Amino acid sequence: MKEFKITEFCPEHIYEAKEGVAYGTVEVRTYFSTTVNMERKVSVLLPAGYDKNVKYPVLYLQHGIFGDESTLLYHENVNMIELIGNMMAEGLMKEAVVVFPSMYVTSDPEMKPAFHADAVEPYDNFIFDLTADLMPFIRENYSVYDDRMHQAIGGFSLGGRQTLYVGLMRPDLFAYVGAVAPAPGIVPAKDWAMEHPGQMKPEEVTFSGKEYKPEVLLVCCGTKDGSVGKFPEEYHNLFDQNGVEHRWYEITDAEHNYVAIRSFLYNYLQVIF
Repeated sequence: MKEFKITEFCPEHIYEAKEGVAYGTVEVRTYFSTTVNMERKVSVLLPAGYDKNVKYPVLYLQHGIFGDESTLLYHENVNMIELIGNMMAEGLMKEAVVVFPSMYVTSDPEMKPAFHADAVEPYDNFIFDLTADLMPFIRENYSVYDDRMHQAIGGFSLGGRQTLYVGLMRPDLFAYVGAVAPAPGIVPAKDWAMEHPGQMKPEEVTFSGKEYKPEVLLVCCGTKDGSVGKFPEEYHNLFDQNGVEHRWYEITDAEHNYVAIRSFLYNYLQVIF
């Protein structure tokens, strides 16, 4: 696993708009999902000067509960486009195509997320839509690599939970896995909002017996996060218990908000690819 230094807070100059820096462009596309037999939306952030004759690595970034393909991209005060553009311009991250999916995968257009198990279950379908439908669409429509060393996944809150789950289930696809303030629910848990049945048993949270392990597995959370509380740290402890190599850190006084997301992005984007 890669060794790297953690910087607790993202420097201001990284997320501020600057003159003379070319920022990426966003395309909102639709793709057909065989998983739910319908068209679904996705936002794609292309690097400045995107060239279809050049191959790019690809990063998939997932939103939190009640979000969609635009939520994390335009999350309040994160300044995602500026942050990524500045990091690329300063050579802190490699030029990449960044994909912002909608994680709520259901064939029922009337179904909406809520804080109970049945309403959250469609988020668990994201792994199927991602691997069977969205990733092939991105490969067919954009000039991206298709090997695990050039594919990364990350997410915030419920998106962090699903990111960790995808990373655990499909290390053959993603060499880089990162989660900020991951919500409970990979293993059975109960929080202030609901009881989570869990997607795996605690002893299954491991890469034991699998051919691949992540080059980077990063988990972080704010010390004052009242939404997910200590559950991110519990993932850290579970990884330790199961012998899963990873990096864990906390952001002092950060809540379930842009401060934590910026910190995560600043550290994670520097070590992928």
